[in-house]
Amino acid sequence: MIDPETQAGWVPEADEADEEEEMPLSLRLSIADTLTLGNATCGFMAVYFTTTGILIPHLTGSQETGMARHSAATAVILMLCAAVFDLFDGLVARKLRSSPMGAELDNLSDLISFGLAPAYFVLVYGMVADDAHQRVAAVGAIVVLLAVVLRLARFSCVTVKDGTFQGMPSPFGALTVVSIVLLELPFVATLMAILGTAWLMVSRVEYPKPRGRLAVAMLSWIVLSMALLAAWAFDAPGGQLLLQTGCALQLVMGAVIPLFATARRVNNFRDNRREARAAQLP
Repeated sequence: MIDPETQAGWVPEADEADEEEEMPLSLRLSIADTLTLGNATCGFMAVYFTTTGILIPHLTGSQETGMARHSAATAVILMLCAAVFDLFDGLVARKLRSSPMGAELDNLSDLISFGLAPAYFVLVYGMVADDAHQRVAAVGAIVVLLAVVLRLARFSCVTVKDGTFQGMPSPFGALTVVSIVLLELPFVATLMAILGTAWLMVSRVEYPKPRGRLAVAMLSWIVLSMALLAAWAFDAPGGQLLLQTGCALQLVMGAVIPLFATARRVNNFRDNRREARAAQLP
């Protein structure tokens, strides 16, 4: 014969055991989180190809410039792929859902792909380029890394108006940094441009968020950049000129986009003042 009190006490214990076996909500990965992890993987592999294809051959005295060119192109293409993952994980998170740790995963992945990878690219550039100064390049690499760290930390703490970023977004900044290196400018000009990009990332200059048509335009630009890198890597006719043109356009966009945003803000301010004056007139 079953004691009713014993039975009543046994059922809740079974329910509690089932709840303990169920995975906590905070540990479940969503589709957006999976894309974010793809972002981190691309950033790590960019560091890998920069090391094995550029740095190690230089340290061992290998003269295979083709391999270094292929590895540099592969590293930058991986950073571009990371930017694609970063673009789509936000879109998917808005359409579907993101896990409670989605924001943290996004920041950590961005730090790898758009902080560590481009900073390491600058560091290796300072070691292999003929006219570069290794220690000064290391300082520039540290500045890039710290700029991304500060930017991501501020992004988590500061709320800005919808539709804009405060400071150059880290994916755009990373691509601008590697474009500066690939342009093969004199070392001083390269370093100053890198420091200027790092300043833009931590500045209060407004950049529009890639949504709608702007997201499509950004994705198209990334695909075009991959094609230019592939042409350069395989030494296609005019590949060097095409790559330099694409890198120069990346720098121009980094400088021009905030000018348009600033001009729009100034025009809005003037319109508001006119409306306020018109409202005060009898």
